[in-house]
Parts: sequence; structure tokens; C-alpha cells
Amino acid sequence: MQRAVWALAVVWLGGAMPVDAEVIRLKSGHGLEGDVLKEQADAIYVDIGIDVIRVPVGQIATRTATAAPAGSPAEDVSDHRFYHEAALPRKTIRELAEQFGEGVVLIQTPSGLGSGFLVHESGFCVTNCHVIEKETRIAATIFHRGTNGEFNRRRIDDVRIVALNPYFDLALLQLPPQPGLTYKPVYLARDDNLQNGEDVFAIGNPLGLVRSISQGIVSTKNRNVKGLVYIQTTADINPGNSGGPLFNARGEVVGVTNMKLLFAEGLGFAIPVSYLKLFLEQHEAFAFDRNNPNSGYRYLDAPRRKSSAQASEP
Repeated sequence: MQRAVWALAVVWLGGAMPVDAEVIRLKSGHGLEGDVLKEQADAIYVDIGIDVIRVPVGQIATRTATAAPAGSPAEDVSDHRFYHEAALPRKTIRELAEQFGEGVVLIQTPSGLGSGFLVHESGFCVTNCHVIEKETRIAATIFHRGTNGEFNRRRIDDVRIVALNPYFDLALLQLPPQPGLTYKPVYLARDDNLQNGEDVFAIGNPLGLVRSISQGIVSTKNRNVKGLVYIQTTADINPGNSGGPLFNARGEVVGVTNMKLLFAEGLGFAIPVSYLKLFLEQHEAFAFDRNNPNSGYRYLDAPRRKSSAQASEP
């Protein structure tokens, strides 16, 4: 059975190959190409397109990341009015954190702090509604890369509230332009094909510990909580993470972290990116009015039915 699997792997080498695959050469002289789905101390698991095989580490001679074919872009990006979508190549979490770390911000209000992330070069930023609820004085701290390659803090005041949606727990802010500074947004996942067990990671500011990264998997992609669907994840979510991005293994935002179960670990939740896109595309319906900060629907009680005695009176 094992020989048959190796034969399939060698035959596959002549076919088409994903741009983010690896070339793995074995000490036996055989080779294969595919996506490395999981790495352990004694073995790696490789998706060769028609099967997933286990390769013992002791049998590997070399591993080489393949380059994108000539004329094929490594990143497939599409622009929208207030955000960008992309289908990105798979990378390590360390590489993704360095690439998109400048897009994650610290949100500060007089009553607390949370996280957020830039979705457009114009300074548009997403966070949770509950992070800025009942606040109008908002500041953001961004972490931009300096000439030495390290992240430097920069506080930005007078952040504008653009829209609030308390039902999805989402808020759209806009950071004012800053001289000598270019905002670097993150990308939203193009499709909503997140799978249970898929690797994800969050970047945020739990308990004020800025730029903290937590890794986990998708426990379930459709957990029902009070009539809304959430992504349940084992990535650690704590106070201060609220409003930050949940990334997949390609660096695409698949959710907005917003809550966890108290007195429990590994039970965090995120708002799916499909809800976020709907909010951004229809944000005018949830536009913030400084003169009426409690904007939104308020349902009135239905009129009471008249009693039979009252109904018989002329």
C-alpha cells in the first residue's frame, strides 16, 4: 500500500501544482510536491492534490518552497470601496505577522481599550461596537515599521466614528491622515469556505499586552449564539482582543474576534467575514449621528387589546 502511495506522488509531479507548494526530496531518491498541511516532530503531512500522505522526517533529504510560475501573481487582490479582498499564498505565521502586523491597531477610549484593523488606505478601521459603545473620544495606536525594521508605536487622536451596528457588534472608524505615514490595510478572505479544523491565528492587545499573537484551529465555523452565527476557535481570546482580526493560514481575515466564554479556555468566538462585508457594503444604513448617538432601531410595544367591556361601549 505504501509503494502505491509513493507511485501516485511521483506521477503527480508532472501535473499542475499550486503556487504555495513545496518540493520534497527523499533520501531514497523519490520526490513529491504539495501543500504541507501539518508538521510534527517525527513526520509531516502533505496534500498532493489526490491524497494526503504522511512523510517521516527521517526520510526527507531536502525541502524547497516553490516559486510562483512566471506571469502568475502570488497574490490575487480585488479592490472594493472600503476594503480589499485577496487570495494569498500560504506562509508561516511568523511571516504573516510581519507582513500584516502594521494593519492591526490598538483602540483606546476613556473607559477601556480593544483592538481593530485597517481595511483601507484611507484610514478606515474595523472594531467591535462594544469596544467604543457610548464613547465619542477615540484614539488609535498603530505599529508602523521603522527604518530599522522594528515596529514603532504612533498614537492617533480624533478618530472618527463612521458607522455602528450593535446587532452584529461591528463598528467602522476612520483614522485621520498623518504626515509621512501610509496606512497599510489587511485583506479580507474572498470566499467563506472556512473548514472545521483549519489553522487560524489572532493578533490583538489582550489585557493591554500589545501585538500579542495566539494560534488555534476552527472548532466549528457555524456556532449559533442568540440567533447569530459565529466562528468558534481555540485561539486564545481575552479582554482587549475584541475587535481584532482572525486570520487564516494565508493571512486573510476570516473573522472579527469579539467574545469568549468566561472561566473556560479554548472557547473563543469571532464574527464571520461575510457579516463584516455586508456591514461595510451597507454601512450608510448604520451611519453614526453625533447628534443622535443612540441611532438604530427601537421596537415599541404593540398596543394592548381592548377588553370586551370597553369594546361594547358606544
